[in-house]
Amino acid sequence: MEQKLPLPPFNFETATQKVQLAEDAWNTQDPEKVSKAYTIDSEWRNRSSFLKGREAIVKFLTEKWANEYQYKLKKELWAFTDKRIAIRFEYEYHNIQGEWFRAYGNENWEFDENGLMMKRFASINDVPIAESERKL
Repeated sequence: MEQKLPLPPFNFETATQKVQLAEDAWNTQDPEKVSKAYTIDSEWRNRSSFLKGREAIVKFLTEKWANEYQYKLKKELWAFTDKRIAIRFEYEYHNIQGEWFRAYGNENWEFDENGLMMKRFASINDVPIAESERKL
């Protein structure tokens, strides 16, 4: 059986660790690696996209990072329960035209007993920024 430590039930230390592991994985921009944190049939809402399953996650992330250059993400624990974690995040990237953006958002995560994420619901807003305004 696949496991992704730390396992629920979460406490402050393990929830914080889970968030940091997610941040580290996403900053690799490796869709296959990132997808391993999710159940095979994981449900996602990312902005207005609804996804189901690892294959859809890999496809989505591959397309995302093909258009977001110099991507850098920071995640922060907001709240947690036994098997759920809420985070806030921001990331910066530029498009092919060289226009910079900072995205702000919140995510709600739910995990199975093996520490794999079953559900991820993300609300995200992009703000155009000048390259000189970058902070990540």
